[in-house]
Amino acid sequence: MAASPVPVLLARARPLDTTGDPGLVDVLLREGRVAAIGPAGSLDASLSSGTRVERVDLDGRTLMPGLWDAHTHLTQWALARDRLDVSAATSAAHAVRLVVGRLADRPPRPGTALVGYGFRDGLWPDVPTAALLDAAAGATPVVLVSGDLHCGWLSTAGLAYLGVGEHPTGVLREDEWLPVMGEVDRVPDEVADALVAEAVKDAATLGVVGVVDLEIADNVDVWRRRAATAAPAARIRAGVWEAHLDRVLREGLVAGDPLTPDGLVTQGPFKVITDGSLNTRTAFCHDPYPGASGSQAHGILAAPPERLVPLLEQVTRHGLRVAVHAIGDAANTLALDAFAATGARGAIEHAQLLTPADVLRFAELDIVASVQPEHAMDDRDVADRHWAGRTGRAFPFAALHRAGVRLALGSDAPVAPLDPWTAIDAAVVRARDAREPWHPEQSIDLDVALAASVDEQALGLAVGAPADLAVLDEDPHARLLRAGHVRGLPVAGTLVAGGWAHRDL
Repeated sequence: MAASPVPVLLARARPLDTTGDPGLVDVLLREGRVAAIGPAGSLDASLSSGTRVERVDLDGRTLMPGLWDAHTHLTQWALARDRLDVSAATSAAHAVRLVVGRLADRPPRPGTALVGYGFRDGLWPDVPTAALLDAAAGATPVVLVSGDLHCGWLSTAGLAYLGVGEHPTGVLREDEWLPVMGEVDRVPDEVADALVAEAVKDAATLGVVGVVDLEIADNVDVWRRRAATAAPAARIRAGVWEAHLDRVLREGLVAGDPLTPDGLVTQGPFKVITDGSLNTRTAFCHDPYPGASGSQAHGILAAPPERLVPLLEQVTRHGLRVAVHAIGDAANTLALDAFAATGARGAIEHAQLLTPADVLRFAELDIVASVQPEHAMDDRDVADRHWAGRTGRAFPFAALHRAGVRLALGSDAPVAPLDPWTAIDAAVVRARDAREPWHPEQSIDLDVALAASVDEQALGLAVGAPADLAVLDEDPHARLLRAGHVRGLPVAGTLVAGGWAHRDL
């Protein structure tokens, strides 16, 4: 998505404004940036005679800075969109019935596996096992990925397909699962690239102008390859993991460096995982999980301080920002300790359970809380069971905002859909599926959620700002008042660097 070769004049736009009716304005976009803003009808005369310009009448539609998703796994999201969705399964037996139905309807191609995603076994009355899947699928490999991506449930043939071999249960968690998880995504590069391009284009229909891609891959190489074929329909910040860090350091890449000539793909943060997840009961917590005992009763600490601190020191010294995965309250405490010890800059990803003291430390250390509000809707019942008595400080968006912490909203797609209006709605309404709001005291105002869904480096709708914009068919404030939610808010157009990534007007 290159900048438009000719200026674009967005006529009769209504800027998103919370202080009253700002009136209609004209907005001129030139060379990828906002070049001028004036009252409706005022900019036509300012254009030189004979100037070639694309004039688009927005007819009073709302215009706002485009939306970002601060945490995605794009390849996994692109592939998951065509996989078996087992997120509705209420038991292992229910999930098996979904597998049986998919095998009958759309069996996998020979030599491939049936891959499903989204199961959450934290509340299941029965136990998932390889034997259950074997009885349903026989020799067909079955690999089911948990909704939090921290666990895989495999048939015996699925274990062999991923090269795992014998396993006592067929359920791989954390350190057993994460090293082989990428094998699930074994498809030719050209197939993955096409699916990702389609997924990013679909995201543009929701007003998305940029994503942080934290796919577990050599993202510098992947995105250079993709951009050489076609520019993405959104800006991409390509994260880097420890396995591929040497390459980034060798090239001297720092945060924000362009990875492609058009500058749409830039170097993103260094990602490191410190603990597990709530649904898998491996998020590292100060208190033990109910009924748990032994060395993992408090969850799993995947990156203890003696490993985390040197990593953050190294990448900070080389000019990279960091994205530290921490879900449990104990993991967040240790992550903040590492930020304080190293002077690292960046974000803690998820921050799902926090002590009141650590909420304040986020602000003191100027650490971004990169949160995924839809997870609160997915995990509310699991949290009520496994974090019983502590959920008042779970997904504490309001507490973080009151403390002065910068929030950045995302999806963690495919854990939740890559849809910023879903994330915004979950942060503001704290309810879904006609249920009562869950801990509404931790909801945030719509304006706060919108601000957390645009690039923190953006200037808003202002002269000189990047021409990364969304045109909405309905003002989100009016939609919230009218319908009680903003999910599914219609987007008429999306511009990236002044070029149309999506247009329906």
